[in-house]
Amino acid sequence: MQLQTSAKDQLRAFVSRIERLEEEKAALSADLKEVYAEAKGNGFDVKALRKLISIRKQDDNKRREEEMILATYLHALGMDEEESEAA
Repeated sequence: MQLQTSAKDQLRAFVSRIERLEEEKAALSADLKEVYAEAKGNGFDVKALRKLISIRKQDDNKRREEEMILATYLHALGMDEEESEAA
């Protein structure tokens, strides 16, 4: 199968753009790793920070729904705060 010159040029352009974006993504990933390491060095819990970032990305309604489901499950297993305080 032969590609015409215009198709080859388009393909090269797409590949070039993808490669450039992959490089940018790698650089951003390294930057994020550095920020998390800095936060850890200042005494912050990285796992909690990652969870916090994840929560902030969510839609408020979806987050509330997930929290209610989790609270229901914790209560069903006797793991909610009211249950543990009464024990």
